[in-house]
Amino acid sequence: MADLEAVPEDWSSALVVVAHPDDMEYGGAGAIARWTAQGKNIAYLLACRGENGIDSLEPTVCGPLRVAEQIAACVAVGVTEVEFLDHPDGTIEYGLPLRRDIAAAIRRHKPEFVITGNHRETWPGGGLNMADHIAVGRATVDAVRDAGNRWIFPELGLEKWEGVKYVAAASSPLATHAVDITDSFYASVVSLRAHKAYLEALSGDMADPATFLRSMAENVGKRFGGGLATSFELLAL
Repeated sequence: MADLEAVPEDWSSALVVVAHPDDMEYGGAGAIARWTAQGKNIAYLLACRGENGIDSLEPTVCGPLRVAEQIAACVAVGVTEVEFLDHPDGTIEYGLPLRRDIAAAIRRHKPEFVITGNHRETWPGGGLNMADHIAVGRATVDAVRDAGNRWIFPELGLEKWEGVKYVAAASSPLATHAVDITDSFYASVVSLRAHKAYLEALSGDMADPATFLRSMAENVGKRFGGGLATSFELLAL
């Protein structure tokens, strides 16, 4: 595989848009911690509250718990602005309502960099991705364009925002760029560990944050000059 280029860092504000609590913590949080340490302003938007993500917990109990865990996970990487939409966990649909909600957030936060999760059909290594991730990632890419067009979603009552310089998808199988997270790796582990209830319901490698994240970071680092790194697919606007 080709070597990865460095993600551009000539920006000061970003918006992370993902489907569920824990999505950015499985790989991308180390980059977020690096960037907030540089003084960059980063906010999160989650399409759902993860209410259907733990089989042993009723959704009415699970949703608030996972919201609290996500907020703690964000604090661990220096993020305090966290918003949650009410799209249904597990059955999020790509379409105008989702695009509208994301475009509204882009117009409110006015980011220069928009970061989403992997919206491709598979993960690195070939495992199948899930529908929520694909829907939210696709909608995020389209919402960046929507947010910059004054004639799309005028009912939002928000001025258009054409200032997005970069759009990137974390942990994509088509990764083109990477970020050195050697100094922020520990913060990424703490961030994932904040999802305590979710991790307790898992088994296998994904239930062990330090081991799982280090393996990922080392593999990406092999394509990025050694050390620990996390990957992104930088998308053309």
